[in-house]
Amino acid sequence: MTQTRSRFLTVMLTLGLAFFYIPILLLVIYSFNNSKLVPVWGGWSTRWYQELFQSEEVWEAVLLSLQIAVVNATFATLLGTLAGLAMVRFGGFRGRTLFGGMLVAPLVMPEVITGLSLLVFFISLSELIGWPSQRGFTTITIAHITFSMAFVAVTVQARLTGMGQTLEEAAADLGAKPFKVLTAITIPRLTPALISGWLLAFTLSLDDLVIASFVTGPGSTTLPILIFSRIRLGLRPDINAMATIMIIAISICVAIAAILIFRQQQAELRDQQMAFKEEG
Repeated sequence: MTQTRSRFLTVMLTLGLAFFYIPILLLVIYSFNNSKLVPVWGGWSTRWYQELFQSEEVWEAVLLSLQIAVVNATFATLLGTLAGLAMVRFGGFRGRTLFGGMLVAPLVMPEVITGLSLLVFFISLSELIGWPSQRGFTTITIAHITFSMAFVAVTVQARLTGMGQTLEEAAADLGAKPFKVLTAITIPRLTPALISGWLLAFTLSLDDLVIASFVTGPGSTTLPILIFSRIRLGLRPDINAMATIMIIAISICVAIAAILIFRQQQAELRDQQMAFKEEG
């Protein structure tokens, strides 16, 4: 009975992964299709990548998306780290429950609602104080920081909870001031989580379509918006090439984050083993 259940779960897992990854694999393969018709195979070719890299419209969208993603990831990591520290290290401060609820709200809020609310907010600000005068880089970046900092905060919270406070308390007992403890002990131990959070925020920003479509304006077209606008006019092989490049970029970010987390876990395990040997 146990073997039958195990085989069933293995088959279902395999089918689920295949259902997800086979379309992605087909997209990558057809990005090298020589034919102008997406469903018709015309032999292997890199012509669509060449046309893609020669398109000024695509390069402008890529540059804008990368600029937004870098600024968003940096500020989201900073704010998310401060929020995570407040939730884990500052104890039961007044309004902690409300703050925690507001912090995780972007994780469960539908993107359509988030985008619409930010659009109304920016329009109201523009009418009241004249800023922003137009929607574009600034409004998209602020919108991305709003939801991506929540992901960073959750990552930092998990890391802080797993670290414990033994070293920090020991440093404080030896006379180190709170800021020194934070910069010399807490932040270095948080480095893998900070890098992972930064890469996660970068990926979320680079991949966002729904929220950006609400808060953008004329002349500020991000890469996902460009892809979506082209798909609405019909499938084109250069869209497959563009999507393939995005898949590779996002996969690299995820792989780097996974490697950093694994190395940190291995280092902590070695430190624990050495501590046990010294005690023994």
